[in-house]
Amino acid sequence: MAWRIEDAVAHGEIDNTVEGHTTGRIWLIDRDEPLILSLDGDCWRDLAGTRLRFENPTPRAVADSDALDVDQAGIIGDMTASRKNKVPTVSEEEFHELYQNHQDIPHEWRNTLYLEWFSEINGRVVVETSDYELSISPHEWEMDEDAEEAQKLANLNSMRDFMAQVIRRRDSDGPDREVCEELDEFAWEERLKESDRLTDAYQEVLEKYMEDADSEQKEAFVMGWDGLLDALAERDEAGEEDFPSGELSYGAMEDMALDFDEEDDDDDFRDPDDGSFDDEEDHPLQMKAQELAMRAMDVIERDAGPGTPSYQLITNLLQVSGKLAGALYGSGSGYQPETGFVLAVLKRCLNWLNEAVGACQKLTELERDPAQKAALEHIRSSMFEIRDSIVEMRRQLK
Repeated sequence: MAWRIEDAVAHGEIDNTVEGHTTGRIWLIDRDEPLILSLDGDCWRDLAGTRLRFENPTPRAVADSDALDVDQAGIIGDMTASRKNKVPTVSEEEFHELYQNHQDIPHEWRNTLYLEWFSEINGRVVVETSDYELSISPHEWEMDEDAEEAQKLANLNSMRDFMAQVIRRRDSDGPDREVCEELDEFAWEERLKESDRLTDAYQEVLEKYMEDADSEQKEAFVMGWDGLLDALAERDEAGEEDFPSGELSYGAMEDMALDFDEEDDDDDFRDPDDGSFDDEEDHPLQMKAQELAMRAMDVIERDAGPGTPSYQLITNLLQVSGKLAGALYGSGSGYQPETGFVLAVLKRCLNWLNEAVGACQKLTELERDPAQKAALEHIRSSMFEIRDSIVEMRRQLK
């Protein structure tokens, strides 16, 4: 995953005075030799054609930073000193108190230095901070808006290529024995490893694009979720109109509730009628996710096997419902889980929701029955609502 070295940087410089090529030197604390950057591509317009010098007033040692190779040749990512980030203006104690009382958290937008590149040896390296002292020289050449958009698009494709290497998805075009056979221990282990890689990759993507105006589209593109990308485009075309809904009964497809996590989640999937939940303690978001999973069970084919879009839709929705129950259960009783735990669970839920949206999009495109198509579209619309709620909850927690 990404090397984040802003704390360990003592000082450095970035030189993009030669169009199409960016060089630099970055000195890390406790290292005599600087990192030497030699990157194909240009910075954003604010730094293109300039020399940037920066200094960290409070450098500190970071674990494993000494493992970075001196030679940082590769491809440039996003490099700018004008990236906007939302920064809380209260202490950590005040932040948690305001969050627990469901109050707005004061914040301000700050310009942030963001230096990203893709090293041939170390992979993705990032420096992100609003605390450095900066000095920028006059422009020796000017980048126009079209050139900047082209560079940003190239950076987006570089991020997608890097994430594809991280995730290492199984070949979907090859034979898939899982569709007709029960998974054995080794097949499950491979699937769990892929799930972990996918979750770690999505965490990086969320951190990078969360404040971006086109965050959903960029996240889906970089993660390779083309089904989700199509669903987002169709949702944007639909505007404010709701997808058609119909009366849907509740089914019981408990045999579909297979767990994709390495943890023992038997307690997460509870029957809504067995009295396990106290109405006063159920979180509205978890209840909504649970209702959606049950509704989806009633809509899709009952005999769908592993690897099919129907199976992927149900299992991912069940994961979201179960994990939200574990993270948000007891919210009305005074119990407050640790913020880091909730953020981690919400991150995984976003991952599963995106996979579910992609699967639902495939089912919708293949469906020919108007009533069934309308039901699938309503499920997809509900998934977007839950996704937006989770994104907002993560924003508040951060």
